[in-house]
Amino acid sequence: MRVSAEFLLSAVSAAQFPRSAAPEIAFLGRSNVGKSSLLNALVGAKAARVSQTPGKTQAINFFRVLDESLRGRFVFADLPGYGYAKIAKRISAEWPKFIEPYLKHRGALRLCVCLVDANVPVQARDAQLLEWLRAQGRDFVVAATKVDRLSGNARTRNLAALKMGLDVEEILGVSAKTGYGLKDLWAKIEGAGNRE
Repeated sequence: MRVSAEFLLSAVSAAQFPRSAAPEIAFLGRSNVGKSSLLNALVGAKAARVSQTPGKTQAINFFRVLDESLRGRFVFADLPGYGYAKIAKRISAEWPKFIEPYLKHRGALRLCVCLVDANVPVQARDAQLLEWLRAQGRDFVVAATKVDRLSGNARTRNLAALKMGLDVEEILGVSAKTGYGLKDLWAKIEGAGNRE
């Protein structure tokens, strides 16, 4: 599959969200879970900036994505990470003012890709996010990142524990480094993009 991506804009208010008819896919998760790395792996390019400092993304970054083989168009939205203590409270206090309206009211939003770290036990903030998305009636898929750091048995065990702890029917193991699971995640994205 050939995919191209280009940066659209960064938004810190609903007034700045792009006007787009393309289905949007939001990427959410704790800081340092690997959102930007996964986005780049999905599109095969360095579209999203990967930082060594967790919590650097402080706006919703939108990217136009074209799947050239299927002629599908998407917009990927990279949301700020949550749960990193070193982010200034005055900055993180502003996030609900634009993140919650985006997740709650954005008509173009078709799927939330909720990222968790396959190497870390279930975190309360991740469970709270999924509970909130369920209450809003938002479609989501949970993807466990960094599975390349686990052996086969540990991967199976960790994914089963995350699935049970987050109370989800399915969890996709993915790796931005090796490409593991990206085909399955793309299938979920394309399926969501085809829904009205």
